[in-house]
Amino acid sequence: MPYDIGKPELDELVRQLVEMSSDNPHRDLIAEIITTAIRLHRDNASRGDLKLINTALKEMRYSSLVFSRHTEPKVTLYGSARVATTDPNYLLARDFAAEMAKRGWGVVTGAGPGIMEAGNLGAGIENSYGVSIRLPFESSGNAHLSPARTVNFKYFFTRKLGFVKESHAFALFPGGFGTLDETFELLTLVQTGKSDLHPIVLVEAPGTGYWAPLLEFFSSVLIARGMISSEDTNLFLHTNSHLEAADEICGFYANYHSQRYVDGALVLRLLQVPSAEVLVELNDEFADIVSEGAIAVAGPSPAEVAERDCLEMGRIAFRFDRRSYGRLRTLVDRLNGLVEPVQHVLPPAPFGPEQADRAW
Repeated sequence: MPYDIGKPELDELVRQLVEMSSDNPHRDLIAEIITTAIRLHRDNASRGDLKLINTALKEMRYSSLVFSRHTEPKVTLYGSARVATTDPNYLLARDFAAEMAKRGWGVVTGAGPGIMEAGNLGAGIENSYGVSIRLPFESSGNAHLSPARTVNFKYFFTRKLGFVKESHAFALFPGGFGTLDETFELLTLVQTGKSDLHPIVLVEAPGTGYWAPLLEFFSSVLIARGMISSEDTNLFLHTNSHLEAADEICGFYANYHSQRYVDGALVLRLLQVPSAEVLVELNDEFADIVSEGAIAVAGPSPAEVAERDCLEMGRIAFRFDRRSYGRLRTLVDRLNGLVEPVQHVLPPAPFGPEQADRAW
C-alpha cells in the first residue's frame, strides 16, 4: 500500500517538488519524509509535538552530514564529565584514545570535560569527534575538538542514536547516570539484535573498582534469576589495560567484516572463510544457535550482487535463532582466531539500509 497523503493533487505536488530539488537516487524516501510532515499538518498535531519532531529530524540530518564526510573507523568513548585531569581513569582514557588514533581510528566522545576531554586530548583534534548535549552547566565543547567535527544535540535520544549509528566500537569508562544509561542501552541493542555486533570494552584503571560491582550484580542477580543468560556477558570485555582494549576492538575485525540477513539467513562476511575441517567443528560447537540446517560457506546472494554489497568478501551463512547473540559473538571470535591478529583494520560502514529495513 503506497504511503501518500491521500489527495492525488497533493501527492503529485510532492513528487514534482522532490524531482525538481535533486537527482538523489532515494527520492522515494525523501517523498515519504515530506508526506509525513504534511500528514502531521493535517493531523492538527500540537505545537509541542511538531517542535520535538522538527528538532529531532534536523539534528539527525546534520549529524549524518558531518559524519558522512569522514570514513575512517570510529570508536565511541563514554565516561564521566566530573573526573579530574589527574584521575587514573582520565589518564587511561587519554592513553586508549591515543592508541586508537595511532591505529587509524577516529574517537567520538560526548564533547564535554573529564573522560570525554581525555579521549579527545589523546586522539588529537584531527582524529576527534564531538557529539555534545546542550546542558545549562556545560556551555561548550572541550578544547580538543574542531567545530567542523562537532554536532550539538538538544535531545539525549537523538544524541545516543548518533553515538551508536556512527561507530564501529565502544569503550566505556567510569561515569555517572549518563554513562550507565549509555552502557545498558548499548548492551540491550546488541543483545536483542537491534544493532549488529560490535566490540564493546568496559575499561577502568587498576584498583579503581568501578565495573567489578556491576559485573557481580550481573552474575549474582541477573544471571541467577534468569533475567539474562550467562552467554550475554560474552558481548563485552572488562579490562584495566588500554592496549588490551585496543587489541580487543581491532581483533574483532581481524577476519569478521560485517553481517547481513538475506531471505531469513544470517550471512557473515569474512576475509577468510573456514576450511571444511573447521566448518565441521563450528557446526558441532554452535549447533545450539542454528535453528535450521547448518553453517555453510556461501557466495554472494542475488540481493548482495544487485547492490554490490561487499562482493570481495568470503561468506558463511546459516539460520540463526536471532536470540543467542552472546553465543554469536563467540562464533565471531572463533572466526577471527583463524587469522593473524591485526592492528590496522578497515571495518564496514557503521549503518546501512539493510539494517534499517529489518522487520524487527
